[in-house]
Amino acid sequence: MRGWWQEISGLVLPADCAGCGAARALLCADCRSGLSGSGAGPVRPATRRFAAAGSTGPVGLPAVHAAARYEGAVRAVVLAHKERGALPLAGPLGGALAAAVLGSGEYRPGGLALVPVPSARRAVRARGHDPARRIALAASARLRRAGTAARVAPVLRQRRRVEDQAGLGARQRLENLSGALEVRRGCARLLAGVRIVLVDDVITTGATLAEAARALGEAGLRVEAAAVVAAPADSFDRNRSGTRTEQKSCE
Repeated sequence: MRGWWQEISGLVLPADCAGCGAARALLCADCRSGLSGSGAGPVRPATRRFAAAGSTGPVGLPAVHAAARYEGAVRAVVLAHKERGALPLAGPLGGALAAAVLGSGEYRPGGLALVPVPSARRAVRARGHDPARRIALAASARLRRAGTAARVAPVLRQRRRVEDQAGLGARQRLENLSGALEVRRGCARLLAGVRIVLVDDVITTGATLAEAARALGEAGLRVEAAAVVAAPADSFDRNRSGTRTEQKSCE
């Protein structure tokens, strides 16, 4: 009921821009341009995030593309969708994610599967929705309209409880998530012959995406890339130029 009411209220009630607060605009033109994907490029966890932990990054992290820097209006929009239930923002966020996916590589004739990183069940209950999955659905629709055969494959689930990642350091996040995800029973076959791209809203240390890639690999599936809406500014790979241009759960 909460998710249903958020959908309806987001459509009929006046709202201020989620990015800058401009009156009576869900997302103003300037803030929308920040999610256009014009700044999309490869990212990797900033070295400083792992220096204290004596590591260069999480093992098994696939190549990651991000559409925008996680700052200012972009950060505000991501949080408004994720934490405050501004569900109509999934559209522009999905457009940004689609741009990151397109920058992540070429595709096989069998199509493209976007595998969202699952939220904890208690987080889904508290928020009333699963942010990464909702954005992935919007991104897949955008990709199909652009001529790319894409679908969402929510094949991952948590197999044990994890602590809230907020406030945890790089090593603590790796330990917290180690072995936490698995592929749903019988779902691996659904990804045969397609290019698998992991998707999420934001990357920080990369621990979540690395754990998701491990779980898929354990099921015999190869993750070729990952894509996110946003990443910290210091995560963008400055050595490479930045721009390029639903399926039901098996549970």
